Amino acid sequence: MARWDKQDTSSIPDWFWTAIETEAQTRSVEVDECDVVYRFYPSPGKPGMLLIHGMNAHSRWWDFIAPQLLDEYEVAAMDLTGMGDSDYRYEYAADTFADEIKAVLDHAGFGGDATVVAHSFGGYMAVRAANRHPQRFQTLVLVDSGIRHPDDPPPEHSMMMMGARAKVYPDKDNALSRFRLQPPQPCANEYILQYIARNSLMPVDGGGWAWKFDEDLLAGMKDPDRHPEDYAGLTLKLGLIYGEESELFSQRTLAYMRELIPQDFPAVGIADAQHHVFLDQPLAFVAALRELCRELRSG
Repeated sequence: MARWDKQDTSSIPDWFWTAIETEAQTRSVEVDECDVVYRFYPSPGKPGMLLIHGMNAHSRWWDFIAPQLLDEYEVAAMDLTGMGDSDYRYEYAADTFADEIKAVLDHAGFGGDATVVAHSFGGYMAVRAANRHPQRFQTLVLVDSGIRHPDDPPPEHSMMMMGARAKVYPDKDNALSRFRLQPPQPCANEYILQYIARNSLMPVDGGGWAWKFDEDLLAGMKDPDRHPEDYAGLTLKLGLIYGEESELFSQRTLAYMRELIPQDFPAVGIADAQHHVFLDQPLAFVAALRELCRELRSG
């Protein structure tokens, strides 16, 4: 991408430019009559790793993460349908998202030893995929993604986050100024937010710009709730990375997951990170992910 005109980019670290300037292939695979788009970073001979975004996000949230992993993995980052550049559906379901995950793993040529790394909403879709296609991948790393204890109320901002609707802005600059994370949180890495915002917009027929997600996604989602039995059914290697200051992931959530999941699993908290862990602390996240995956693959 162009190095943002008319802005002082001297404070943006070199590792970020190196990552986002790493070329990725754009690929797609059809699932239930919809194209599922994904970005692919070839690294022949290495095990596969699939990165999955959260609600109303897309594959390009991983642009500054994926290239840092290519010395150990061949990497793909997908757009779940209804988000990013993938097609929109009339109806969405966790089982369909699970089939999309399998389809991308297949289309990318990843073997049964693949690792899936999934953030937030994408984490539950990956949990469903692990139940629906239990032999398709070997390792799952959940990123600030879990299931609340049944006695815990939903976080204050969760309904606003899930019910976010796309807006049409008259021009690109106006839209960029309105980009916000959900749930609301500060992020010290403004350059990362700007990059994501710039890659989250699409032109609208008739004029204007909108964010790349289906405004009817939530309304068209069948059975959006997370089910304890899906976590209790996990048999693959599992790891967890969460933000120590996350509004959406608590120690009680972690304890409840340990009750449900029929295996011990490592969990790593990232200091000074909230729900969007890899935006808040990208280098610490990559280091933690590397170490966690090595631990899981050697176990």
